[in-house]
Amino acid sequence: MNRLFLNRLILVLSTISALLGMFFLFWILGTLTIKGLGALKLSIFTHDLVNNGIRNLLIGQFTMALIATVIALPIGMMAGIWLREYSGNSRLASILRNLSDVMMSAPSIVIGVFVYALIVSPVNHYSGYAGSVALAIMMIPIIISTTDNMLSLVPQELREAGIALGGSKHKIILQIVIRAAKIGITTGILLAFARIIGETAPLLFTSANNAYLTMNLNDQFPSLTVSIYNLANYPDSASRDLAWAASFVLTMMVLVINLLGRYMTRDKG
Repeated sequence: MNRLFLNRLILVLSTISALLGMFFLFWILGTLTIKGLGALKLSIFTHDLVNNGIRNLLIGQFTMALIATVIALPIGMMAGIWLREYSGNSRLASILRNLSDVMMSAPSIVIGVFVYALIVSPVNHYSGYAGSVALAIMMIPIIISTTDNMLSLVPQELREAGIALGGSKHKIILQIVIRAAKIGITTGILLAFARIIGETAPLLFTSANNAYLTMNLNDQFPSLTVSIYNLANYPDSASRDLAWAASFVLTMMVLVINLLGRYMTRDKG
């Protein structure tokens, strides 16, 4: 009787917690949609921040995210391949996996402070390069973990078949193993990209912001997330409305990237 009562109690509490979480989620999304759509205008996509638009912010945010991906992708994939295919489950591999897991859960502001001390402080000015490095550091452990996990799902028989056909280890990895896991790896990369595209804290300490359209990565660089943070603190209603519109656009971008990643995973199944 006690077990049955305890089971029902846990079920009720779990259901209430789930409903409460969904309530706050839909409350946030509903408020964001109402205020964001109300402030959304076509002109904000054709003007820069200095003229009450977000064109330069979108370009700047995607530029830093793409550069970060170019940096993180080869490092993360090669590290993941080494962990799964070359390490032989050694003690070093176990340590690196644990460190990767710790890095995935590290607060983004800590990464921002680290890059600030490493890159920004020595040259005494913010830059798009520093912002890209901070975002890349956030991406690397996600890509490592994804690559490692996806390669582990590839049947060992495929590797043995490649060996039986006389293939070298690197050719088996490139032409058989990675091809078999490419959908899962691509999904992980998309989800990592979705995470960094919405980050604010590391960019506050590294790239700062720029109200004008510029592609000079050696100077303060426009950032959508930092601008949302700044605009939300301005006293005038026009700036706050622009912050709501930019927040809505950013949320939709992250949502689309995440849905694309989920769709690719479903296709794999």
